Amino acid sequence: MKIVSKLLLSTTLLLLGGALPATAAWKPQKPIEFVATAGPGGGTDNLARAVQSIITKYKLTDQPVVVVNKGGGSGAEGYVYGKASAGDPYKVIFGTSNAWQQPLVSKVAFNYTDLTPIAAMAQDEFLLWVKQDAPYKTAGDFLKAAAASEFKMGGAQSKDTDEVLTRMIEKVAKVRFTYIPFKSGAEAAVQLAGGHIDAHVNNPSESLGQWRGSTQRPLCAFSAKRLPQGPKVTTSEGWSDVPTCVEQGLAISQYEQPRTVWLPGKVSPEQTAFYVDLMKQVQATPEWKEYIEKTSQVDTFLTGKAFDDFIKQDLEHVKQVAGEQGWLVK
Repeated sequence: MKIVSKLLLSTTLLLLGGALPATAAWKPQKPIEFVATAGPGGGTDNLARAVQSIITKYKLTDQPVVVVNKGGGSGAEGYVYGKASAGDPYKVIFGTSNAWQQPLVSKVAFNYTDLTPIAAMAQDEFLLWVKQDAPYKTAGDFLKAAAASEFKMGGAQSKDTDEVLTRMIEKVAKVRFTYIPFKSGAEAAVQLAGGHIDAHVNNPSESLGQWRGSTQRPLCAFSAKRLPQGPKVTTSEGWSDVPTCVEQGLAISQYEQPRTVWLPGKVSPEQTAFYVDLMKQVQATPEWKEYIEKTSQVDTFLTGKAFDDFIKQDLEHVKQVAGEQGWLVK
C-alpha cells in the first residue's frame, strides 16, 4: 500500500507540472582557506586578500574566509598543498602562471593538471624599478651602467616570471645581471629600498607603497602602451606617466602575468561552478574595479576552455625561453 501511495504522489507532482525536488546547488558548509602561493605583500597575496575582503563585505558566502601564505619553493609549497588536498573544496589556491611554468623548470612534486582551474582574473603588468636616489633617469641610462658593471636584479622566486623577464632584458640589451630571488615582490622592494640590490621588475601593486614613500621609482613599463590613467601615486605622478620600455630603447613591447585561481583536484563540477560564479560576483563589485585601477592591472576573466587554451599557448612560449636558458627539467 505504501509503494502505491508513493507512486500516486510522484504521478500527481508530475501532472501538476512540478517535478521531484532537484538537488540543491552546492555551497560551502564550513570555513574556506585561501592559499596564497607567495609571501605576504606580494601580488598573489594582495589578490587573495582583495578577493577575501570583497567576499566578506558583500557576504557572498555564509562561511568565513581566511588567507594563509605558502610561498616556499617559489610557490611550490602552496601547489603541493593543493595537490595533497584532492577532493577538498575548502582550499582555494591563488597563484600565477607558475602553476604550469614551474614543473617545466624545476623538479617539483606537482603539475598544474593535479589542480582544478577556476579562472584567470587579471593580467598584471611589470615595470623596471630603481632606488629613488639612483642616478638613472631612463632605462637607457640604467642599461648603459649595467653594461659597465654587473648589477644585482631582484625578483620574486627563481626561474619564474621575474627571472624570465630578467633574462629577456639581458638578451635584448646585451647585459648580464646577478639575479637574486626572494619569496615575494614585496621582499624585493624592501631589498631595493635598502640598497642591497640595484633593481627589480615588480608588478605595480608590489611597489606601490615604496613609490609613494619615495624609496624607489619606476623607469619604464613593459607594456605595448602606457598604463591606464588612474589616481596619482605620488603628488605629481601616476602609472600613466611612466614611459613604456620601448619608448626608452628597451625593445620588450609587452610582458604580463596572469593572476590565477584553482581548487584541488577531484572536486565536483558543482563545487567548481560555485567558485567560478563566486569569482564572477567579486569581479562585478566596485571594490574590484578599484583594486584593478589602483594596481594598474588588466581586468580579464578566463575560465573553462578559454583558460585551458591560454595555458597551452603560454607553455609553448615558456618552453622556448627555458630551453634557451637550459632550465628545462629532463
